[in-house]
Amino acid sequence: MSHPLQVYLDDSEFNTLTAWAQARGWTLSQAVRVALKALTRPAHEEDPLLAASGMIEGLPPDLSARFDAYLGLSYVAEPRVPYGQTKQKRRTRKPVRR
Repeated sequence: MSHPLQVYLDDSEFNTLTAWAQARGWTLSQAVRVALKALTRPAHEEDPLLAASGMIEGLPPDLSARFDAYLGLSYVAEPRVPYGQTKQKRRTRKPVRR
């Protein structure tokens, strides 16, 4: 069941909340709900994984759904060198002395 809540904010608080919500593509209601959940969640000692939530800002909103795709875009690895094979350096000839 939903319960209505009315909150009065001064202009600077409202502008800050609006900008924060818009930057994430959220409504004001969603932003307030997230803030309430963050403030009322259990202490960090109870669940260390929950303690880490919200530490990184600016992540894509669909990160959990497309985690593998984003990981693939950010992961760069050197090509594997087969075991026992190394690239041979090209030998250059010494200049001929005449």
